Amino acid sequence: MGKVINFSKKPETTPVFLITSNPWEFRRTYWESRYFIQILKDHWEKIEIKEEKSIKLPSHFLLKDSMAYTIHGIYKYRNNIEKMKEVYYLAGLIDCMINQTNHLLRTDLVKDMYKKITTMKSILYINWYGHMDQVLLPIDVRFFNRNEYRNGLSKAETMKKLYRMIREGTDEMFDILSYKYVFFTPGKGV
Repeated sequence: MGKVINFSKKPETTPVFLITSNPWEFRRTYWESRYFIQILKDHWEKIEIKEEKSIKLPSHFLLKDSMAYTIHGIYKYRNNIEKMKEVYYLAGLIDCMINQTNHLLRTDLVKDMYKKITTMKSILYINWYGHMDQVLLPIDVRFFNRNEYRNGLSKAETMKKLYRMIREGTDEMFDILSYKYVFFTPGKGV
């Protein structure tokens, strides 16, 4: 015959606050928040929650303004890693258009990037509104050197190389955000 199945042991359940743990960790807040909050996993794991109202947050980032649209796009595709990466690549393209100096973007070649951004926004059903400033999510300088990344982009000699550098940079940032940070969703807490 077969093995005896033990029905008395209850199956493990996921914590009530956890939404997804992979590829990015998203959680519901224990407190009220209007914005997504980004916290280092190392800091978050050390917090002991005694009561809902007695939580003192470690250093964190409030993801608002342009970053709010980025994290909403990532969250929208939280169960599809390829689409999440495409949203972050799109944010990298937009960041390059608004925050980067490159001689290629001062020519008619800027139309190619604008067309690429417009196409990706319509495919992914995502948009950024209002004042555009920082669209890429913050990353601690211990993990990623944003100045080195930007310096590399400014020296790209062809659009193909520029696109490749943005892809490689946003993929690296995506992985760092995945491994090092936890994201709390806006809301009134659980």
